[in-house]
Amino acid sequence: QVQVVESGGGLVQVGGSLRLSCAASTRTFKGYATGWFRQAPGNERDFVAAISWSGGSTDYADSVKGRFTISRDNAKNTVYLQMNSLKPEDTAVYYCAAVFTIDSDYAPQLRREYRYWGQGTQVTVSS
Repeated sequence: QVQVVESGGGLVQVGGSLRLSCAASTRTFKGYATGWFRQAPGNERDFVAAISWSGGSTDYADSVKGRFTISRDNAKNTVYLQMNSLKPEDTAVYYCAAVFTIDSDYAPQLRREYRYWGQGTQVTVSS
């Protein structure tokens, strides 16, 4: 069983930055691709970014390209989402998700591809 915990959310002004962290609580991320999703009230849980276990493959939603950066430090069992130039439309609950994959360069983009999910952390961008 893999358990993940997100942290780093909060209230930030337009144009500001936040860094979210996703850490394994009872297991490591060894062999696991990791993704970030977000969900605003009344909306679907949408893909934001993903990174393969190797770190060699990353993918981003068009809405965050050039502003967000996903990275990982496998020695610390931690995945990060650096969010810059934040906009009001970035306001949402952000979720970290993980799935084991044999392909160390695979970074899934679909919600149904992920098996383990964190509880979410709120990000609010004020205008």
